[in-house]
Amino acid sequence: MSIIVVSFSLWFFNNYSIGGALRSASFQVVAIITTTGFGTDNYELWHSLGTFFLFLLFFTGGCAGSTGGGVKMIRWMIIIRNSFREIKQIVHPKAILPIRIGEKTVDSGIQRAVLSFFVLYLIMFGLGALIMATMGYGMESAIGASIACLGNIGPGWGEFGPTDNFAQIPIFGKWILILFMMIGRLEIFTVLLIFTPTFWKQ
Repeated sequence: MSIIVVSFSLWFFNNYSIGGALRSASFQVVAIITTTGFGTDNYELWHSLGTFFLFLLFFTGGCAGSTGGGVKMIRWMIIIRNSFREIKQIVHPKAILPIRIGEKTVDSGIQRAVLSFFVLYLIMFGLGALIMATMGYGMESAIGASIACLGNIGPGWGEFGPTDNFAQIPIFGKWILILFMMIGRLEIFTVLLIFTPTFWKQ
C-alpha cells in the first residue's frame, strides 16, 4: 500500500518515470520499515503526499520477532482492533468482544502491555523531540532526530535527513540519542526495568 501511494506521488507530482518511481519508492519504504538506514533518494525533496506516508512508516517497524526498531506491526494490529472493539463495546456494553489475531484470542494482559508500550513510546518520542528542540534545532529536525533514533531508522528529517548526518549534535545530545537508540532496539520495558529499584533489589 505504502509503496503504491509513494510511487504514485513520485510519478504524478515529482515527474519520475513509472519505473523510477517504483524503484525509489520501493527501496525507501522497505529501508524505513526494516530500519536498515539506507537511502538512494532525498525524500525531503518529494511531494508532501509521499513524505507524509514515509513519516508514518517511521512509527511502524517490522513484523513480530523482527530485530528492527519501531512499534512493530503486530502491536499496531492489536491497537487498531482494540480501538474498534471499544467503539462496538459502547454500542453493545454487555457484549463479549474478544480481540483475535488469526485464530488466537489476544489475552487482556497482552492488550494492556501493548497499550502501555505504545503510550511510553509516544512519551519517549515527545521527550526526545523536546530535548532536541531545547538545543536550538527546528521542530522538523527535533522530531526527525527523535523518531529516527528511537525507531533505529537511520536518516531522519530536517538537518538530519537522508543527505545529512548527526555529527554536528553537541555531546549531550548524542548521548541522549544513543540512549534512545538502545531503548528502541532493546524495547522500552527492557531498558526502563534497569532503572527501577525493584530490579536491583532482586
